[in-house]
Amino acid sequence: MAYNFVSQQQMKEAIANGEFIEHATFAGNTYGTSTIAVQRVRDRGLICILDIDIQGVKSIKETNISCNYIFVQPPSMEILKQRLQGRGTETEDSLQKRLSRATEDLEYGTSEGNFDIVITNNDIELAFAEFLAFLKERYPCLS
Repeated sequence: MAYNFVSQQQMKEAIANGEFIEHATFAGNTYGTSTIAVQRVRDRGLICILDIDIQGVKSIKETNISCNYIFVQPPSMEILKQRLQGRGTETEDSLQKRLSRATEDLEYGTSEGNFDIVITNNDIELAFAEFLAFLKERYPCLS
């Protein structure tokens, strides 16, 4: 995963110029997926996989881009909380914000028709196997 850091002003200008297929703001930072970056991947004949939040999914669904939507959910909110705490990177305030956001995301992610598949990340190996099986079904050239 590669990030390109720019000033808030540069980001606002790029968004206004339509340079992103999706963008979202979280915790005061704006993130986006550039149209050019996705096109470069596609031009190489590769599958472009985006790790984006629900705001980004909703934005892409408003375009004419054909996508497969995969929602990865935690086994439970309690386990998600334990995982976030285990990272040691969250303050109590940021933890609560993430958990609140996760509750909203889970509601959207598990609602009928919003995603092509919902994968529960209880065991990373099993979750990956389910992810890979889905990709092979959608892209037979991977088999």
